[in-house]
Amino acid sequence: MSSVYEDVVWVDFDLLEHFMVDVFKGVGVPEEDAKICANVLITSDKRGIDSHGIGRLKPIYIDRIREGIQKPVTEFEIVKESPTTAVVDGHDGMGHVIAYRSMKIAIEKARKFGMGMVAVRNSTHYGIAGYYPLMAIEEGMIGITGTNARPSIAPTFGVENMLGTNPLTFGMPTDEEFPFLLDCATSVAQRGKIEVYGRAGKEIPEGWVIGSDGKTRTDTQQILIDLNTGGAALVPLGGIGEETAGYKGYGYATVVEILSAALQGGSFLKMLTGIGDRGEKKPIRIGHFFIAINIEVFTSLEEFKKTTGDILRELRASRKAFGQERIYTAGEKEYLAWLERKDRGAPLNDVLRKQLVQLRNELKLDNYKFVWE
Repeated sequence: MSSVYEDVVWVDFDLLEHFMVDVFKGVGVPEEDAKICANVLITSDKRGIDSHGIGRLKPIYIDRIREGIQKPVTEFEIVKESPTTAVVDGHDGMGHVIAYRSMKIAIEKARKFGMGMVAVRNSTHYGIAGYYPLMAIEEGMIGITGTNARPSIAPTFGVENMLGTNPLTFGMPTDEEFPFLLDCATSVAQRGKIEVYGRAGKEIPEGWVIGSDGKTRTDTQQILIDLNTGGAALVPLGGIGEETAGYKGYGYATVVEILSAALQGGSFLKMLTGIGDRGEKKPIRIGHFFIAINIEVFTSLEEFKKTTGDILRELRASRKAFGQERIYTAGEKEYLAWLERKDRGAPLNDVLRKQLVQLRNELKLDNYKFVWE
């Protein structure tokens, strides 16, 4: 991935976050909601996950609001509730806001009753999945989330994009400086990572995407078009076919699809294309689920954190393959990215810089005079 960081300018996180708040407000998002949305996006950039950060501000959120397929003002409705569960309808509002409030509910239920789960329907893209388990970790809990998405992944032995990238994300507190956070798509690579390569004008590696002939493709720009038209599909975790266990990624993606649709009466698979019968754009209406587990109802938080930390330390201390300098555990690379970036900011290439200047000019945010123009 280092090649995609050629010819970038590093920009202060606070500047970008404030800018995103003002952009969201400029298209009608209430201020408090705008702060949530911006914080989710900048958290992604801070953790080195550029596929889900400010690079998606315009093409995913602002453009969809302007196209009328996503509502800037979120109507958050709890349609069913029990002491430990809730079903939420997001009514095509801001996915970050819907997800933030839903995880808050799960955490409060877990605080009172040990566990909490919230299932969501009619939401929109909620940004980096790991943000929401991090909320639970901050409260000394285990956090779990998943979401379905536009069809991207082909089933094993298939070539049609049916399932979303469908991340299944777990977060757990440890006694180290960073938590355990497994946040990854159930495909070999997610659409957002391909977008990063596209903005950099680079071809993607082989094995990420297959064409309708079942062969791997690397032509990034055309792939981004064909993922929407059905001419290309993402490969499930494990790879093409069964030899490297692609059926496992396919199976986990299906688990996320079911939990993001069947509990809450939501949309699934081809219902999530965002394209109507006449080819018009329409709300995608994805679903999510959020689980919070109160560790203290099982054991002391300190004991859990110590045991979890011991497991991770032993894994990293195990024998390394020839030529390898270190072993990582989930969440460690993102922590290291933060240490590297905290004084540098986020990397913006020319394509992204032009997008931000365009948004500034269109919304008349004249107080932002970017030094990198």
